[in-house]
Amino acid sequence: MILFVVLVFLPPFWPSQLSYVGIPLAILGALGFVWSARALGKSMTPYPRPRDTGELVEKGPYRFVRHPIYAAGLLFFLGVGLSSSVPATLGALALGMLWWRKAVVEEEHLVAQFPEYEDYRRRVRRL
Repeated sequence: MILFVVLVFLPPFWPSQLSYVGIPLAILGALGFVWSARALGKSMTPYPRPRDTGELVEKGPYRFVRHPIYAAGLLFFLGVGLSSSVPATLGALALGMLWWRKAVVEEEHLVAQFPEYEDYRRRVRRL
């Protein structure tokens, strides 16, 4: 994500009109992140392995998608990228691919720790 900050300042830059799309996306992503993080509470961790003391969260945005923090993060970074430069937009897409892979690994750990996750996974889409 630190590299992303550098990419924002590298040309070529998008036309300023794209900010009309990018800024609302970034705001939506930031709000989605806060909502998702609050729903996770103490279960939140930056690592793909859930906390030993964590619980399976199915409330808030987790009713609609299994990984709303990743979806919100992608919206945020994509919005910032569209408001700034082509390299930043490509960086946001690369970050999205990294998070997609992280979600796959994370789900393996969630299935192992929470037997009810398999049913949740059948009912709720990934992103």
